[in-house]
Amino acid sequence: MNAFKRFFKDIAQYPSAIVGMVIILLLILFAVYAVVSIPYNEAIRLWRGGENVWGDYPRNAAPAWTNLFARVKQPETVILNTDDETVKKEIQQVGNNTEVIIHFTLDYQYDAYPQEMIIFFESKYAQKQPHVSMRWITPDGRELRMTQMSLRRSDQYRFDLDDRLRRRLPENMTVIQGLFSQPDVVPPTTLKGTYEVRISALLFEPDSEVDARLVIYGQVHGLAGTDHVRRDLMVAMLWGAPIALAFGLLAAFGTNVLSMIIAAVGAWFGGVVDDIIQRITEVNLVLPLLPILIMIGTLYSRTIWIILGAVIALSIFSSSVKTYRAIFIQIKEAPYIEAARSYGASSVRIIFSYLIPRIIPVLIPGLVIGVPTYVFLEASLAVLGLGDPVLPTWGKLINDAQSQGALFNGHYYWVLQPAVLLMVTGLGFSMVGFALDRIFNPRLRGV
Repeated sequence: MNAFKRFFKDIAQYPSAIVGMVIILLLILFAVYAVVSIPYNEAIRLWRGGENVWGDYPRNAAPAWTNLFARVKQPETVILNTDDETVKKEIQQVGNNTEVIIHFTLDYQYDAYPQEMIIFFESKYAQKQPHVSMRWITPDGRELRMTQMSLRRSDQYRFDLDDRLRRRLPENMTVIQGLFSQPDVVPPTTLKGTYEVRISALLFEPDSEVDARLVIYGQVHGLAGTDHVRRDLMVAMLWGAPIALAFGLLAAFGTNVLSMIIAAVGAWFGGVVDDIIQRITEVNLVLPLLPILIMIGTLYSRTIWIILGAVIALSIFSSSVKTYRAIFIQIKEAPYIEAARSYGASSVRIIFSYLIPRIIPVLIPGLVIGVPTYVFLEASLAVLGLGDPVLPTWGKLINDAQSQGALFNGHYYWVLQPAVLLMVTGLGFSMVGFALDRIFNPRLRGV
């Protein structure tokens, strides 16, 4: 307990370390929330589902919070369903048939136009298909007739593809602009107010039913925006945290601990054992890590566990082995080591009970500082297209953004959000690691 109090007292002297610890704590909470709120199988299903899962989301939409800093207020996605309380549904008899009238009302107060609008229909019938006609009613009372159509059991109506509606609108406008613009105003300006989509469905059979869902796709959506296949980027933003932390911590821990054990074995036994370890280390130091990982990902497997194992295997015999060896050689000559040897302690006991515990204070700062190195390594592989194709990660987001020309098309959020999280992760661990290095290394305390 006293040791912990002394440690926290020492680390409190470095404000940067406190900031770093807060960042790491927030990242851990972020990761835990991701795993709890979106289980692994669900995250994979959502990320691989594409438009089959995210059909009600807009394509390439910026985060909704960007409206707070924009002069032009962008529309958000609006979904209206016949089951909603705000949707009025009338049923009346027309001879032997039944007419269902659905009123979708929308209070539009935005300065820009939606991306697109689609009405999804679900109908039930035995033989005779229901027939629908639709009207668009503007806040100033204008009515525009749209296409009439016979419904299949699952059908949809896209406003942009309605040629009859297009002919009723100004030629210099798209269908969406024509529906939401003030008449005879140049350049096109949105008309704010309450719009209505009135759907009249004629049913020819007693048990027939028609349900509709109007989706008005906005220009902004959610906390992180969407990509080219309508996926909510928040899934990858959330799940990128546990993947990055797990990869970084496991790689840093495995590399540093195994390097320390190998250095202790070489320093204790000396002779041929030490020579072999040193030669392997020297050969490994000249091997390029990233090209080897690229080769493994290209020719063998891009699974994150295979890449993690390769990273640890290629990083064990690093320069840390020589650093730890120099320390172990000094500790090896200490009197308490001679005492342990004299009462018959085995080599394994001496290595793990007397040598290694002495340099744990040296290990901890290097381990913490090494975490962002491996986090950036995993992200770099993903950016190069060699990340795990299944997992939604920060690096995969940047890779998708690059392949889709996000920066050229003005979708800066797609790149900046994961890049900022990567930088914040590296900053947090580096600040704590440098502070720990000063605490555990007496020669740096006055720096």
